[in-house]
Amino acid sequence: MAWAATVSDGVVLSLHCQPGAKASRVVGLHDERLKIQLQAPPLENRANEALVAWLAEQLGVPRKQIDLLTGQTSRQKRVLVRGATLEQVQRLLTTI
Repeated sequence: MAWAATVSDGVVLSLHCQPGAKASRVVGLHDERLKIQLQAPPLENRANEALVAWLAEQLGVPRKQIDLLTGQTSRQKRVLVRGATLEQVQRLLTTI
């Protein structure tokens, strides 16, 4: 699974985010990254906030356990989910 890697304090996700969609959901892979459509617009950090909230809900973890590592202004993002396991992330996010 090229889009997720175990690190000492959780799992790092490599994501390709597409803001402005009708609904937030996983839609497949994009260049070995998990592609996620986000309902929020790409304005004033709203898409990043929506991504963190959506991931927290999908993975069943508090928002404070999710950190945006890179890609604050890009579609290509790396996100740390502290306390998660690779198996948990794979089970809850993989739809392909």
